Amino acid sequence: MQTIPTISAPLVSANGAAIPALGFGVFRMSDAEVERVVPAALDAGFRHFDTAQIYRNEAALGRALQAAGARRDELFLTTKVWVDNYSPDRFTASVAESLDRLKVDHVDLLLLHWPGDTVAIAEQIEMLNAVQAAGLTRHIGVSNQSIAQLRESVALSRAPIVTNQIEVHPYLDQRAMAAAAKAAGVAITAYYGMADGAVPKDPALQRIGAKYGKSAAQVALRWLVQQGHVALSKTARPERVAENIAIFDFALDDADMAAIGALARPDGRIVSPAGLAPAWDK
Repeated sequence: MQTIPTISAPLVSANGAAIPALGFGVFRMSDAEVERVVPAALDAGFRHFDTAQIYRNEAALGRALQAAGARRDELFLTTKVWVDNYSPDRFTASVAESLDRLKVDHVDLLLLHWPGDTVAIAEQIEMLNAVQAAGLTRHIGVSNQSIAQLRESVALSRAPIVTNQIEVHPYLDQRAMAAAAKAAGVAITAYYGMADGAVPKDPALQRIGAKYGKSAAQVALRWLVQQGHVALSKTARPERVAENIAIFDFALDDADMAAIGALARPDGRIVSPAGLAPAWDK
């Protein structure tokens, strides 16, 4: 069993949860890619891993973590329940299947993946609370909810809602959602931080990065965590993993934080699938 180093990364506190501020996501990765890159992520110091039922790579992540000798008590594992499983006969069973694939008896954070347009938020939250009460997850949260849906979820949930995982990057203004989440004690977990490949190529972000000896991608990740968000990074290339986690040895100044926020534009949202996404706040 290999010795896995640890890294001193900040934690984001939210309604009783302590979530590592930088996570490693495996969206759109094949099993082979997951099993190749996860050992490098562990070696670099990642301990927070984010997957989902619909990614169809929970089993690969479980195999990779087990093969690398990762200690369960050092990991923060997140998965998400897909909308097809938002029914009493499938919700708990689907979570049990996820745990089996991940080779664990519980996850640290279980999320509703999308609000959808067929099952009421109240019913989703009731099922989410049931699996938390059964010990299948330590914490619960939501993903891709609007402000109104988040407030409804928080009001209805017996267990604390600890995060809303949403699209956040320099081209999308999520300040209203961030303020609403903060008021409820809920953390924002930011996905698509690279804006589907636009961030690393952005000249403005490259110029800011040059001031700090960092890449545009590192600047964007730092911008996310410096706002107090949990940021999900991603790469399928083991040689790039160390770059993604090297964001805790510098801080963006106020002018650069503002300049990055000013890149937001009205058409900045990338992810909005019909039938799954809510009516967005803006």
